[in-house]
Amino acid sequence: MSDLHTRYMGLTLRSPLVASAGPIQQKVDGVKALADAGVGAIVMYSLFEEQVRHEEARQAEIELEYMDSFAESLSFFPTVASNEGGITERYLTHLEASANAVDIPVIASLNGATNGGWVDTAKRMEDAGAAGIECNIYMVPGDLEQSAEEVEDRHVEIVQAVKDAVTVPVAVKLSPFFSALGNMTTRLDAAGADALVMFNRFLQPDINIEKMQVEPGVWLSSPADARLPLTWIAALSGRINASLAASSGVETADDVVKYLLAGADVVMTTSALVRHGARYAAELQKGLESYLQRKELGLDKLRGMLAIPADASTAEYERNGYVAALEKAKTTYGS
Repeated sequence: MSDLHTRYMGLTLRSPLVASAGPIQQKVDGVKALADAGVGAIVMYSLFEEQVRHEEARQAEIELEYMDSFAESLSFFPTVASNEGGITERYLTHLEASANAVDIPVIASLNGATNGGWVDTAKRMEDAGAAGIECNIYMVPGDLEQSAEEVEDRHVEIVQAVKDAVTVPVAVKLSPFFSALGNMTTRLDAAGADALVMFNRFLQPDINIEKMQVEPGVWLSSPADARLPLTWIAALSGRINASLAASSGVETADDVVKYLLAGADVVMTTSALVRHGARYAAELQKGLESYLQRKELGLDKLRGMLAIPADASTAEYERNGYVAALEKAKTTYGS
């Protein structure tokens, strides 16, 4: 049996396969099933900035009501119990129960797009037993007056704020849609991000032409979705301090191997586990072990074998690949 132990954002994992945020984690039994299937770590589903801010606003309203009602006792405020049963409390309770139920790292997920007091919730996640925090920064820059620099600065500010709030490692799940993604990754690395998860997928809407209305789109990833993160992981491997986590497009063990060859420290999957169930993680790992044995390779030797060489220019390397691909297309599809 191959040794699959892996280091990811300072944590020691028994496997490079990680269950990324998904519906299976909504129940403690689902979390236990993923752990029993052998994954190295589990990322919980996200707690959203909007949920936290709404509850904070409601709490402020309650406190104000008490202050107005009892002006003679301005030092009295309702206890946390006034918000029992809220989304945040339920998330933290479930996180704690999940962390206590398994012997592998459970990583909390905090989804937001602005900098603000809501990031302090990361500390409460740590206190609930989270081994790490994944910042799922889902930001659609729809403001036509907002510059690229402002968008990038906000990402860095969020990461720094979360890092200041916790002592556990912090990962950043980011979008590929930056004008200079390589520079953005180095800025996040310098800001203290312990890992970069590549990539977040924007859930783009569709249009129903019969009903003439916009319909939200949610779909599971396919192996074709792996090509963009594969490209960037191969480009960044060995060039930044942060760990690299691959996300999107994992359906078979071959997809896991591809990401590791490109230089990923861990490979995350949700769609494959939703399609086939938590136990499918064991099949993915068996496939990885079989490949390592067949090629007579250790995991450390495999990882990064096909990353862009450290002494090569990333820009030139990618440009040469682009030209070669077009030349191949001419012979494949040309007359």
